[in-house]
Amino acid sequence: MSTLDVARAELGYVVLYLNKAEARDKICRAIQYGSKYLSNGEPGTAQNVDKSTSLARKVFRLFKFVNDLHALISPTPSGTPLPLVLLGKSKNALLSTFFFLDQIVWLSRTGIYKNKERAELIGRISLYCWMGSSVCTTLVELGELVRLSASMKKLEKDLKNSDKYKNEQYRSKLQKSNERSLALVKAAMDIVIAVGLLQLAPKKVNPRVTGAFGFVSSLISCYQLLPSPQKGKTH
Repeated sequence: MSTLDVARAELGYVVLYLNKAEARDKICRAIQYGSKYLSNGEPGTAQNVDKSTSLARKVFRLFKFVNDLHALISPTPSGTPLPLVLLGKSKNALLSTFFFLDQIVWLSRTGIYKNKERAELIGRISLYCWMGSSVCTTLVELGELVRLSASMKKLEKDLKNSDKYKNEQYRSKLQKSNERSLALVKAAMDIVIAVGLLQLAPKKVNPRVTGAFGFVSSLISCYQLLPSPQKGKTH
């Protein structure tokens, strides 16, 4: 394969990635929280970038509540324990509510919805919904990791006389475990971000801490959205 073919293939991955509205949203999210970290809540260029990017991101999320609403009413995989099913459905309900209420916040910031006091209250309720969904996600990922770990240990016993890393089923479970571990880290960081945005612990989780956690969380989201061939090269 020539250098031109390689460059064309790599650019193809970039185009495929940037064609996703979710990917563009997460890139904007990284810019938003990076600016929040730099501004540390102080007025200036960085804070202006933070606020303008936050408003721009809301356009990417219009009608996104439908996604989690669909997941809420969709059947869960057979064999999933009831507590994990309930946590998963709670996450979908809370996230769908967050995205729906976030649209009202967007309408307020654009001047269409005039009741600013009510819009601020709706904004706080939406953030509590997002924090709740992040807590549910954290618990779901922990539960699924425990299930995966037990399944992998059982498979290791069956493969004790052979190289487990050559077994396709074991490699698949290991990849899922890595992906869920990363999702767990991101969900835990999102809880801290929500605490910062709601100013529940302003002395410990100040704008700089919120910005730092948000920036790293956004980079994780960007990585999770990479096309699979590119993701394979990253390891």
